[in-house]
Amino acid sequence: MDNANHTLSELPTLNINSIGFDAKRAVLNYSGLGNYSRLVLELIANRFPTAEMRLFTPKVKENRLLQPILQRPNVSIETPDTIFGRMFGSLWRSRGMTSQIKRFNPDLFHGLSNQLPVGIDKTGIPSLVTIHDVIFIPHPEFYHRPDVEIYKRHFHRSANLATRVMAISECTKRDLIHYFNIPEEKIDIVYQGCDNSFYMPVTKERLDDVRKRYALPERYIVGVGTIERRKNQLLAVKALPSLPSDISLVLVGRPTDYVKEIQKEATRLGVSDRLKLIHGADFKDFPAFYSGAILSSYPSHYEGFGIPVIESIASGTPVVAATGSCLEEAGGPGALYVTPQSTDEFIDAARAIISDTSLRDSLVANGQKYIKRFSAENFTKGLLDSYARTLGS
Repeated sequence: MDNANHTLSELPTLNINSIGFDAKRAVLNYSGLGNYSRLVLELIANRFPTAEMRLFTPKVKENRLLQPILQRPNVSIETPDTIFGRMFGSLWRSRGMTSQIKRFNPDLFHGLSNQLPVGIDKTGIPSLVTIHDVIFIPHPEFYHRPDVEIYKRHFHRSANLATRVMAISECTKRDLIHYFNIPEEKIDIVYQGCDNSFYMPVTKERLDDVRKRYALPERYIVGVGTIERRKNQLLAVKALPSLPSDISLVLVGRPTDYVKEIQKEATRLGVSDRLKLIHGADFKDFPAFYSGAILSSYPSHYEGFGIPVIESIASGTPVVAATGSCLEEAGGPGALYVTPQSTDEFIDAARAIISDTSLRDSLVANGQKYIKRFSAENFTKGLLDSYARTLGS
C-alpha cells in the first residue's frame, strides 16, 4: 500500500446490498481481533448505510464496544438455529454456519478473524477471509499442541476456500505463501491503523490524572499488550538493572501465567520495586500511558503486525522493538530494533533513547511521517479495493 491518503472520490464504487460476517471476535473479544473486527464493521456500516449487515456468531454476550454498531437499523446478529449448533459453537462456526449463510445469500461474506466455514465455496457467494498471522507454525512453543494442529487445519482450509485472502502485513502474506502455498495474486495486503485518539495531543491535566489514578512512576518504559511469553516482556525486566535507577518498567495488559516468571526474575534482580503491572486499564487511558513514557518496549518474538508500535509512535514515544517478524514493517524509522534474545542490545537501545534527546526527537519525527501509510483513509481504500476484487473474481 502506498503512503498517500485517499479521498472518497478515489474509492471504488461497489453495488452491495447485503454482507455477511463471521463476527465471533467482534461480539466476544474486547481487544486485538475484536478491535479489528469492530473497526471493519463500523467502516462498512458507514460506507453502506442501507446494506443489510448480518453478524454470524456462535453466541452473544453484552459488549459495550459493539453497541454503537448494533444500534444501526441495517445491522443484526444471527446465532445457531439448531440445538446442536448452540451446544457446539465451534463446530457450527466451522461447518454448520454455511447453511444459514446460504439462506441469507449476501452479496459478499467476510471472515474477519482467520476462518471461513466448510462449504462456503459451494454456495456461489464471493468470500474473503482476513488472516492476521500464522505464528503457531514458526513458533509452536507458544501454543498448546492440540491448538496448533487445529489452527493449521482451519487457517489452511479457509485460505484455500476463500475467493480472496486479506493479509494484515507483508510478513503475514509471506508466511501464507511459504507455509500454505497460497498464490501471491490471491492475497491483498491491507494495513490496519490505530485508533485516532493516539494521534491527539495528551494535555498535561490528562497526563497528571492518569499518572495519579494508576500511580505511575515519574520516569518509565511502557510495554502494552497481553503479558505472555511470546511477547517477551522479560527482556525489558532483565535490562532494568543496567538502566538508570530512576527508570521503571510499566506493563499494561492482560496477565497470563508468564506474570509469575516476570515477577520472580524482577525479585531475583532486585528491581521488583521498579516493576509495575496494570491489568484491566481503560482503553481511553492508553494514549496517556504512551505519552508519559520515555520509551515504549515491544520485543516480541513474533507478531502478525504490531499495533502497539504504531500507537506509541503516533503518541510521540519512540520504540525499542524486536527484529525477526513484522515489527520493522510497523515501526519503520520510528524505532530501534534488537534481536529478541539479546538483553545487551535492548540495554544499548534503551540507553541511547534515554540519554540522547536528538535521537529521540529524530525517531519520533521520522516515525510519525512513516506511519501516515497506516491512516484510516488508506485502510478504507485497501478494504474496499479487496472487496471489489472479491466481487469481480
